[in-house]
Formats: sequence, structure tokens, C-alpha cells
Amino acid sequence: MPQLNPSPWFAILMFSWLMFLTTIPPKIMAHHFTNDPNTQSTEKPKPEPWNWPWY
Repeated sequence: MPQLNPSPWFAILMFSWLMFLTTIPPKIMAHHFTNDPNTQSTEKPKPEPWNWPWY
């Protein structure tokens, strides 16, 4: 039974993961996302007093 011999399958598994980890992450990291978050100011805006029209 050849499937019980782990040496070729383990080598194939390790080689395939090595190829996966060296090719896929650079391709994913090369994408540029269009909605980059903008930095918000930490200063709170001063609230304006309400101008009620019924006085």
C-alpha cells in the first residue's frame, strides 16, 4: 500500500506549502485599497448654541 508510506506525501505537502507561502502573500500585499482610513483629529468640535426661532 503506497499511501501508508509518508515520505513522498510529506515532501509534496511541504513543497506545496512552501510554494503557497512564497507566492500568494506578496500578491495579496501588493493590492492597493481605495478606502484608506483618514486620521481624525483628537480635538472635539465646539458645539454651537441652538438658535430657537420661537422666542
